[in-house]
Amino acid sequence: MKKYSFLFILLWSVPLLVSAHSHKDALSLWKNYPVGRINFVDKAPDTEGSRIYHAIIPDPVAFIQDKARRVLCTLYDSPKDSIPPVDQIDYILEDSKGISAKGGAHGHINIWFSTRHVEQSFANRDTAKVLYETAGVLFHELTHAYQLEPQGIGDYGSSKVFWAFIEGMADAVRVANGYFTPQDRPRGGSYMDGYRRLGFFLVWIRDHYDRNFLREFNRSTLKVIPWSFDGAIKQVLGKQYSIDGLWRQYEVAVGDIRP
Repeated sequence: MKKYSFLFILLWSVPLLVSAHSHKDALSLWKNYPVGRINFVDKAPDTEGSRIYHAIIPDPVAFIQDKARRVLCTLYDSPKDSIPPVDQIDYILEDSKGISAKGGAHGHINIWFSTRHVEQSFANRDTAKVLYETAGVLFHELTHAYQLEPQGIGDYGSSKVFWAFIEGMADAVRVANGYFTPQDRPRGGSYMDGYRRLGFFLVWIRDHYDRNFLREFNRSTLKVIPWSFDGAIKQVLGKQYSIDGLWRQYEVAVGDIRP
């Protein structure tokens, strides 16, 4: 094992162990929250991927509801927060290329998931791996359903900052719930790459600066207008912090660069 990997695992694991009980208490606030009607549709029932999916997830509706509440617990303090309403989630299994995607608007969300990806995840006949990957992808897509969006900077298609925030927060929620491992963390790059690079970084900030950081960072979209990474960091942690300064500290801490 490389030295930087051991250091990262050490830095990563200790804070999460300390917070396990408090997370359980926070999750109890959401046990009766209406996450929206779950409409599960299997468009590929004759595929091997569909058969594997149903074997490991016998109750897809309950599975999706549970993950939705865990996403909400990660993004918000309580059901009294300002939360985008979700009336219905269409979750669709399809025999298609790719992995998964989220669409829809105005409270009607659709998420498709590829049965081919399920088959690929089962390549070594490891059901635990399939369940882990399926849940992880679901955490990412459900975050898109419930997360807040930056204001005053364009939209997903026109602003890289908007795009990076949306995809980075989705992977941060996946990381925070244990559905990426330290070995899944990409080295180098920039927080502007979104996805895992930003996701692991945001969770690192949570673990080393503010246990409520992910919720406050999500909520910064209501307070920092026009929104920016640096503006959000200063609003949540204080004016003495900057996004670039924290990124450098993170790179040093996880062993990507030398001090």
